[in-house]
Amino acid sequence: VQLQASGGGLVQAGGSLRLSCVASGRTFIRHIMGWFRQAPGKEREFVAAMWWGGGSTFYADSVKGRFTISRDNAKNTVYLQMNSLKPEDTAVYYCAYRTSSTHSTRRYEYKHWGKGTLVTVSS
Repeated sequence: VQLQASGGGLVQAGGSLRLSCVASGRTFIRHIMGWFRQAPGKEREFVAAMWWGGGSTFYADSVKGRFTISRDNAKNTVYLQMNSLKPEDTAVYYCAYRTSSTHSTRRYEYKHWGKGTLVTVSS
């Protein structure tokens, strides 16, 4: 599976951005698509995830109520809608694919990664 993330940019605090991740290759509806982020000097952390075919969604506590993960299978695309952005959301955002139907927040359990897209939130 190959992943390509896009949609990052510079936004003021309180603003919104929508990230996209296009998947190519063999995907399965019960596998997991996730978003992670890595701020300068910090570990890569889990942000959100969902089954490729839809259904339950999972979020880090830090983004609950502000971020929404969704997908469009016809376009082989997963989105991350980010609202009420804060300066602490500044990071490189990565999409990732897990070849399992079990949800996980552990980055090493995702085997396929796209190149990141930078999100900068100014105060």
